[in-house]
Amino acid sequence: MLENDIKEDREFDIIVWGASGFTGQLVVQYLATKYSTDAMIKWAIGGRNRTKLEKVLIEKQKQEKLPEIIIADSHDRATLDLMTARTKVILSTVGPYAKYGSDLVESCIKNGTDYCDLTGESQWIRRMIDKHEDDAKKSGARIVMSCGFDSIPSDIGVYYLTEYARAQHAQSCASITMLVRAIKGGASGGTVSSILNIIDEVREDRSIAGILANPYTLNPVNMRQGPDSKDQNGAIHNREANVWTAPFLMAAINSRIVRRTNALLNYQYGKEFRYAEATITGSGLKGWLSAITISVGLKLSIIAAAIPAIRRIIIEPKVPKPGEGPTSEEQENGYFNLLMIAKLTDGQILRLRIKGDRDPGYGSTSKMLAESAICLAKDKLATRGGIWTPAAAMGNHLLQRMRNNAGLTFDLE
Repeated sequence: MLENDIKEDREFDIIVWGASGFTGQLVVQYLATKYSTDAMIKWAIGGRNRTKLEKVLIEKQKQEKLPEIIIADSHDRATLDLMTARTKVILSTVGPYAKYGSDLVESCIKNGTDYCDLTGESQWIRRMIDKHEDDAKKSGARIVMSCGFDSIPSDIGVYYLTEYARAQHAQSCASITMLVRAIKGGASGGTVSSILNIIDEVREDRSIAGILANPYTLNPVNMRQGPDSKDQNGAIHNREANVWTAPFLMAAINSRIVRRTNALLNYQYGKEFRYAEATITGSGLKGWLSAITISVGLKLSIIAAAIPAIRRIIIEPKVPKPGEGPTSEEQENGYFNLLMIAKLTDGQILRLRIKGDRDPGYGSTSKMLAESAICLAKDKLATRGGIWTPAAAMGNHLLQRMRNNAGLTFDLE
């Protein structure tokens, strides 16, 4: 029996947790617009403040019959248990997850409830894996993290490209590099808050730095080794694209999700498979200088953020706070354009272009997260309980949802 079938008697398919937050409101708006006439999808919204949640429904939901409101608290296990027992899937937008997500994940596992979020906090994901993996397998709860811009384009892109290489070329990919061609979108207050929280955790516990630095830190126990070394931290010339590249901040989570997928799929990509991410800065001297500038700037920013006085006086006043984000116009005018370059085992090169039709941090992420929750709730997945990645849990089902509904394209060049 499939996990979806076991949960058929649940009152709801999805509860959107944190629906009054910035991303939560976008998810509500997406579900209300895209699935307003779909009686097969039963969803509700949850959070701490009823007044705020009622306001969200009035503004975002146009149906006569409004979704139910469920009140709970991130640190009150009793209220969380009552909520998670009522639904097939919890969709969580409440971060930083290291602060507000642990009890909710534990509650979902206790009640055998599926879960998805948009975390980019690899130290927290590792904590959840080490603490709850076995219990999730026993209860049947499918815990799927990083279902937004971190890390669906990377994870599903690699999954698709390796499948294509096997089907069309009868070969494996020896390596794949994802290069950011262009991104347009407002800064994410939630992402900034999560990054600052990671810096705080490292300052308080230096062992976390080692967990973050390990490129295979999210792999299952006894599978935390491989050919990849640390993430790019300087200017590197990419020979296949003939461009200079700089570090890509999100590589720290995306690359680890991709490697966990490979491990969970019994090394479907190969034990010697290599993966990396970077940002294109251009060609020639100008491209090199840009790569150097970005590399140094990222290092200095992280150092500055670790110094409380500098953070308080200079950084925090200038960055968006959790719950803040781009305007509707900025989201609609935003986009991302990524290039994956795969080198096959015989040396052939494949190129995959991945595009999103909204800003990555909010407009696209909200659609990706919503479709991930629907995929868990409604699609016939053979995936059993455990702590999963998007590609390992949902594979081609999620790929089709990204293409058909979420505004993502995956095209070979």
